Parts: sequence; C-alpha cells; structure tokens
Amino acid sequence: MLLALPSLIQSGVFECAQQTYGSLGPAFYGLRTTLLTLLLMALWRIKQPEGLKEHVPQALGPVLGLDRVPEVKTLRGKLSRLAADFGRALAQRRVALRETVMGFLYIDGHVRVYHGQHRLPKTHVARMRLPMLGTSDYWVNDAAGDPLFVLTAEANAGLVKMLPPLLEEIRTVVGSRRTTVVFDRGGYSPKLFMKILAEGFDLLTYRKGRWRKVSRRLFKKHRATLDGREVAYPLADQAVRLLKGKLRLRQVTRLGENGHQTPVLSSRRDLPALKLAYRMFERWRQENFFKYLREEYALDALADYSVVTDDPRREVPNPAWVAADAKLRQAQAHLDRLQAEYGLEALTSLEQQRPTMRGFKIAQGKLGQRIWTAWENVERLEKRRAALPQRVPVQSVTADPIVKLAPERKHLTNLFKMVAYQAESDLLRMIAPHYRRAEDEGRTLIQSALFSAADLNVTNTELRVTLDPLSSPHRTRAVTALCQELNCTNTVFPGSRLRLRYAVKEVL
Repeated sequence: MLLALPSLIQSGVFECAQQTYGSLGPAFYGLRTTLLTLLLMALWRIKQPEGLKEHVPQALGPVLGLDRVPEVKTLRGKLSRLAADFGRALAQRRVALRETVMGFLYIDGHVRVYHGQHRLPKTHVARMRLPMLGTSDYWVNDAAGDPLFVLTAEANAGLVKMLPPLLEEIRTVVGSRRTTVVFDRGGYSPKLFMKILAEGFDLLTYRKGRWRKVSRRLFKKHRATLDGREVAYPLADQAVRLLKGKLRLRQVTRLGENGHQTPVLSSRRDLPALKLAYRMFERWRQENFFKYLREEYALDALADYSVVTDDPRREVPNPAWVAADAKLRQAQAHLDRLQAEYGLEALTSLEQQRPTMRGFKIAQGKLGQRIWTAWENVERLEKRRAALPQRVPVQSVTADPIVKLAPERKHLTNLFKMVAYQAESDLLRMIAPHYRRAEDEGRTLIQSALFSAADLNVTNTELRVTLDPLSSPHRTRAVTALCQELNCTNTVFPGSRLRLRYAVKEVL
C-alpha cells in the first residue's frame, strides 16, 4: 500500500484537509492519520468503515506507522467531524498537477440506488432500465477519464438543470483556460447551448431529435494517431443552424458499418473533425470509471443511514394529473380503434349495396354513435386534465416526512475514493512504459503490487519498503522500474522525517 503514498501526498489531500479543518483536536488518531486510514481503506478495498471488523487492527497498523488502525466506532466518529467540504481545493490542486488534460471535461450522472425505508425521490436507473428510489450524483472527469469533482443533484435533477451549477463550479476550479464540456443526449437543449457559449465554454455532445440524414457521398475516411492509438472514422463535416438560425454549430457525423449515422455537435471549429469525433466517443472512459468504482470501491454503498429534512416546496409530478393523463390516453386509443373500424367498413362497403354516403351512415349508425360518444369523452377528459397542474409541492401529495439522505459523509467518502482512484491512475501512467500490456492489464498489475507483501526497515533517515517478487519475471521487472521512479520523488512519510525508499527482493 505504501507504493501509493507518493501519489496520495502529491494530490494535496493532506494539505487541503489541514487548511480546511485545521485539526481534530487532541486525540491519538489525528487528522493526518484519519485521512491516511480512509485513503488506504479505499485501496485495500475495505469499502465501508464496518469492513474494518474483518481485519485485525494490529495487522494493518504498521502501514500507518502505528501499532494498530482505528476501530469502526472511532473512525465513524472522526468521519462525522469532517463536515466541511474540501473537494474544491482538491480539484484545484489536481488541475495544477495535470492541466494538460483539462481542455476536455466529461460530465455524466450516476444514480445511487436506495433500498431503505425512507421515501426518497424516484429516478430512472439506465443500467437497470427501471425507475427506482435513489440519489443522483454528477461527476466531472478529465480527458484521461480520471475524476475531478462530484456534485449531488437536488431531487434527482436532470442534466439540463444541473449543467449551469456544474459549469459554475468548473470555472471556479479550472480558471479562465479554454474548456470544452462533453456530455451525452441527456443535456441536449439548444437554449442551454446558448447559455453554455455565453459563459465562455465550448461544447461537444450528440445531436438529439429529428435531423436530416447526410448524403453518403459527403463522407470521407479520416485517419490519425491520437493518444498513441490508431483511429479511423468515415466522417462528414458540415455547419448547422438551430433555434431558427440563432445558434450556429458544427456537426460531425460518423457513418457506421451498417449505414447508421451518429451526428455530433460542437462549437469547436479550430479542431479537425477526427479529433472531435474521437473525444466524443471517448465518453466510454467515464462509463468504465463508474463500473470500476461500483465493483472495486463500492461507489453505491451508503456511508451512513441518516437523513436530513428536504425542501417541502420541492415540486413533483401531480398524481392527479398523471391519473387523468392515463385515462385520456386510454380514451384516445379507444377512439382511434373505433375510427379505424369505421374506415375499414367504408373501404370494404360494396357500392351496389349502398351507393350513397347517406346509406352507409344509416347502416353504420350504431358505430357512428359510439365514435361521437368516444369523441365527447376525449374532449371532456382533455378539459379535466387541463384544469390540473402538472407539478405540485411534494408536501401536498404525501403525509410522510420530506427527507433526503445526509450528503456530507457520502460526499467525503466519494472524495477519498476519488483520490485513491487518482493514485491508481498515476501509478498506472508511471508503469505503462515498462509494461507492454498496461492498457489491458495495468490496473490489475497495480492492484497486485499494492496487495503484495513487503518488509519494512526503519533507519534514522529512511523507511525502506522491500516488496516480494510478483507472480512472473516480467511483472516483477515492471514493478522494479516503478519503484525506481517512486524513489526519484523523494517522498517523506506523513508526520515524520523518514524518506521512503522502494525496492523489490531479488529472485533466488
């Protein structure tokens, strides 16, 4: 686990916490030790404080430089005292360290499904294709797919509503540098695009709704090497106008093998079409990030079960309007069936039997009367639905307490998991030149190295960490090269003067 320490220190998490919290008061486990415990727990895959019960405190203590790690009750008490938010300071530190990948920022929402007893707002869970109780978090990731910060949406607000506050936070974090925000169709709104451009951002997203297909003759094969990978797409590049010509954007359309066209909209006219398409299709990195954190870091796990009062004036869909709308849809469907039946009778009516329309109407008098009755019913239901508001305050539709999950602890644990993931990513980038299959197996190798046994030897000036060899010579050589790079950082163990020195035991 000590392999990750240089990256954790470089992230600025200890400095930002010191500036934000000062200290936790006189205690055996202070602020620095508590933070290091929570960060290493994430890397250990101890996904909740209760997970410490499965480990012997004395066995994990030496990694902290102590005789034992805090127990569950102690750690939960410390977590409760870390109430302030230092996520912005961490994000600004990350921007300063990796400003080269801040030109494109990816925004997407993730729903944490809730299975408790409290009545929370429902939201659509895309991976399950169901509406479920939950809380929506919106993550901002850099061009490499690493997380920058996260915001929790009020009452599961959609991406269109959440983009303005997200952009405000992004501007605070990244400063005045030119930034392109990348998001999916959930944020599609031409009126919102105008606001995004007015705020000084560029945008990149998929086109939504009806649009005119591009002629096949306009597609050309584009090929280049981006981020060390060969990329080739058949693309068509053209200008488009939205909002009756008020909004002018660039549309890059990709032609699939089956003839399917995928249009991408952007305000960037200075970049090649291939790079815009590549950056849009790189959204899979953020999806993979969510999947990895769900499986490895228990992203959806609750930090605690406490709730706080929510805004009772928050508007929700009116159940009466929903019920009236359902009845209206049924009535319209019934009317459509009767009209179709009437039309079929008119089509198949023989002229020699009923040569005039008057004769046909007399013959189909009962069916015609049913149509008029159904028509009047539809008009009556339309007036009833129009008299009802579509949304009403939540306090008017339920007698239950209006609550939401307490956000502070969960936000803090998300930050610790985010910093731990960033440390993994930093180690992956350092080991990539020394491991040929880094793109496919790099994180697995990093996990093996973090979980490998090591000898600790303390001198007057150094803490020497000597790792056991890994399962194969080429993996051992890659970790040895990683140790050499980490030694060049001259990292000092937090709270001491001991400089960390890494090595791998020789294979006998």
